Amino acid sequence: MALQDSKYKELVDAARTAGVTDLQVREQDNILYIDGNAPSGTVKDQLWALYNKIDPDFNSGDLILNVNVALGTGAKAKVVTESSNLNIRKGPGTDQPIVGKAAHHELVTVLSKANDQWSLIRTDKGEEGYVYTQYLE
Repeated sequence: MALQDSKYKELVDAARTAGVTDLQVREQDNILYIDGNAPSGTVKDQLWALYNKIDPDFNSGDLILNVNVALGTGAKAKVVTESSNLNIRKGPGTDQPIVGKAAHHELVTVLSKANDQWSLIRTDKGEEGYVYTQYLE
């Protein structure tokens, strides 16, 4: 049985219900790929939370969740690292792959807060992902 019809059915259904546009769901080599654009950062956070419920700590490696937030408005924040760049990660966790960097003192757009530790941001270059909230001001 396909991953989208069994293990991740609830996640695929949630993406559809939440209004993810350009939703593409495909399975290749026993990995399910979910791509699309969420209507808000909150929706993206909810999808990641559901993914973590289905696969705690994202250990199985059988899903690639590539849902970005549709362009819109958000609050600006400054990266306040000591001197280095801030890692931007695919999901809210240090186990998630790094998808970009935000420069020291760069202004970024905060799309939402996944939880007390992680914020979903977008750089002016269009890089989107999660960062440690403590490095934003």
